[in-house]
Amino acid sequence: MKIGVIGATGNAGSAVYREAEARGHEVVAIVRNEEKAKELFGPAVKLVTKDAFELQEGELEGFDAIVDAFATSPDQAYLHVDLAARLIHLFRQKKTRLFFILGAGSLLNDAGERNVNDLKKAPGSESWIAIPENQFDEYNFLLTVKNVDWVGISPGNVFQAGEAKPAILGKDHLLHNEAGESVTSSGTLATAILDELEAPQYQQTRFTVIDA
Repeated sequence: MKIGVIGATGNAGSAVYREAEARGHEVVAIVRNEEKAKELFGPAVKLVTKDAFELQEGELEGFDAIVDAFATSPDQAYLHVDLAARLIHLFRQKKTRLFFILGAGSLLNDAGERNVNDLKKAPGSESWIAIPENQFDEYNFLLTVKNVDWVGISPGNVFQAGEAKPAILGKDHLLHNEAGESVTSSGTLATAILDELEAPQYQQTRFTVIDA
């Protein structure tokens, strides 16, 4: 499988790149910083060195899947929605599968309400809440898309770098493990993404994964 990873030098993107490579797939890092990508993945890394918003249709031909692991600062969180819209435009009525890494804000809490409302109550949330808010908007936009093979994945409330751990998977509700934690390691997320790419179970919807 030929897989492109947008934002491959970030926490999520680098974990996805390494997991896909370890499974023998042809992986291409789609990045702005060529030097950083070579430091992370070695000089033989396959690259498309370009801003994601400048990617053209011809540069993305031949991919079986594109993973959107784009990350940005809170003051530009709206770019999550903008990039999703651009990718959807480029892949209308095509076979390439688009995989979007979404936040935990769109998940439902035990009361059936959107988790983004709980996140807003966290101390200091004003400094970062724009990211889950905009990823919730991104999710709502994707739900309107019917002629693109897309899927999304949401981590738990805490997303952190780390090796893959035994996982708990779900659909629309925020998950907690037996210790009451809602944490997703980057390796756990990457494993869930590659499992889904290799054996699809979800289409035009979102699922979620946390560390068990």
